[in-house]
Amino acid sequence: MSKANPLKQIVAKQKKGEAVGIYSCCSANEYVIEAVLETAKKENSCALIEATANQVDQNGGYTGMKPIDFRNFVYAIAKKVGLSVDRIFLGGDHLGPLTFASYPEKEAMAMAEELVRCYVAAGFTKIHIDTSMKVADDDPHTRLSDAIIARRGAQLARVCEDTYQELLQSQPDAIRPVYIVGSEVPIPGGAQEASAGVQVTKVADFKATVSAFEKSFFDAGLQETWNDVIAVVVQPGVEEKDDGCTEYDRSKAVDLMAAIKDYPNLVFEGHSTDYQTQEKLRELVEDGVGILKVGPGLTFAMREGLFALAHIEEELYHGSDMETSHVIDVLEAEMLKEPKNWQKHYHGDENQLYIARRYSFSDRCRYYMPTPAVKAAIAKLVANLRAKEIPNCLLSQFMPIQYQKVRHFELTKDPEELIKDRVVDTIKQYTFASKQEQLF
Repeated sequence: MSKANPLKQIVAKQKKGEAVGIYSCCSANEYVIEAVLETAKKENSCALIEATANQVDQNGGYTGMKPIDFRNFVYAIAKKVGLSVDRIFLGGDHLGPLTFASYPEKEAMAMAEELVRCYVAAGFTKIHIDTSMKVADDDPHTRLSDAIIARRGAQLARVCEDTYQELLQSQPDAIRPVYIVGSEVPIPGGAQEASAGVQVTKVADFKATVSAFEKSFFDAGLQETWNDVIAVVVQPGVEEKDDGCTEYDRSKAVDLMAAIKDYPNLVFEGHSTDYQTQEKLRELVEDGVGILKVGPGLTFAMREGLFALAHIEEELYHGSDMETSHVIDVLEAEMLKEPKNWQKHYHGDENQLYIARRYSFSDRCRYYMPTPAVKAAIAKLVANLRAKEIPNCLLSQFMPIQYQKVRHFELTKDPEELIKDRVVDTIKQYTFASKQEQLF
């Protein structure tokens, strides 16, 4: 007998009128993941960590990690933190032919099948099936129909189900995956337009998506698997962008949010919730968005902490012979050397691009943190700040919230603890909104 997925509790609680959900950490940054897991342990809660199709795939993605590698990476951090892996959910985001879209359908879908197979075989238990993108032999001038999207989605769901059954042979206690369908959001990485209006998903489009996927699952003999579809991705009217976010306005989403009540086994999944206030995040959960996705907002906070410490380092060693890390300049040099990960997302003159590379809320910095040069600079920064105690006056100047925690003996002045705690400032907004500790 396969084990039910605890994430189904989100649906159960939502349908009982309880405003409980979960936030999803979409990041491969070690500081971010450690902060997420430490918070889960401290709050006796749980953590949902997701990898995207371009980040982690069967070939390694841009992180160099396959799904099994990402799982081991997260579990190693959990062991360090002391959090039981039973409290961790691993998810795959936008799984489909996204990164294989330059191939015709047959080849693209074959590679997408291998992608989802690797995720499920590695024990990921939350699978976002996204087949909304066109492949090479789709008509570029015609909208991809719901029927085609759903048929391809069911094709991938069949592979997921077969892989799970195989997994049970070696791991009888393996938890059943749950599935997310729909894709009313930008591609992974964020919107590329300089300014794009955000439109709330129309009720008719949402219902058409559900209907098409249900039919395709049934046509493929996946009636039981359809019971494990717990959420549909919609656009509730939120978006992170270069200068902040489009804030949730529940008055504009009234009809959409009311529509989820017609589906007893479904909630909404909201992508790009980064930089919403904790009150707006709470409203989203109250209105039926059971899963809040956040990525850039977490790495942005990590980068802020890193830069604050870099400024402290420069002041601390001013006029001395100590070689400082120059981590801000090293990051800038890496971004200029390989501009492909930011140039389609940032717009304006040279000064505007300079500011965006360093400080944009869209945070393309995250793609460069794993480079050897940046990692070496961070290591040097940490070593320098451990070699000499950070004066309270500098901590107050550059990290005032963390300074207050140090004063109240809630935090040490260790540089890595300070970086993670800056991320916790953002995490707390999501745990306030989700109340996910109630899932266990």
